[in-house]
Amino acid sequence: MSRYGIPNDRAFGVSMGDMKRYSKGLGVNHALALDLWKTGWYEARTVAVFIDDAEVVSRSQMDTWARDFDSWAICDTTCFHLFDRTPHAWSKLEKWARSKREFVRRAAFAMIWSLSVHDKTAPDDQFVRALGLVERYSVDERPLVKKGIDMALRATGKRNATLNRVAVRTAKRLSKSDNRSAAWIGSHSLRELQGDKVLSRLT
Repeated sequence: MSRYGIPNDRAFGVSMGDMKRYSKGLGVNHALALDLWKTGWYEARTVAVFIDDAEVVSRSQMDTWARDFDSWAICDTTCFHLFDRTPHAWSKLEKWARSKREFVRRAAFAMIWSLSVHDKTAPDDQFVRALGLVERYSVDERPLVKKGIDMALRATGKRNATLNRVAVRTAKRLSKSDNRSAAWIGSHSLRELQGDKVLSRLT
């Protein structure tokens, strides 16, 4: 866990596969999820994400859990397996992006990434607005935030041909930035978004 930047002072070392299998046996249980999260243990919180009911997760719960994020692992797992399925997902992007907390800000961009994959009905203009956040906060040079923003930009540009064109324009602007983080995000994203693999899938 330490090798991948995941704090292990409150972790048992259980594999993700085992946690997923155990969670399936528990079924959906919102009350239990809340109790598990409060323990502070990495595995308990991961199981909480897998068993919680996205339809009853409140805005305040999302903010509380986001403030508790202490690694990219629990941040991304929560966004990808729970928060992006809640009715409040889109409303959290700008608020979390404004946060100075490292993993709260990363959560905003993990959500954009996740929504680009899982929200099949969202119109393109919602993602275009989200790309505005990508551009605004691309100057954050913290590695885990920078990588989250990069992933959000690339994922959005792979959603469809229209968003690919918008994402490529965004990436080109960033690649010319005097800010090192923004320039890296732009250049790194362009390589994938303009690559044959992505373009052939979108055409």
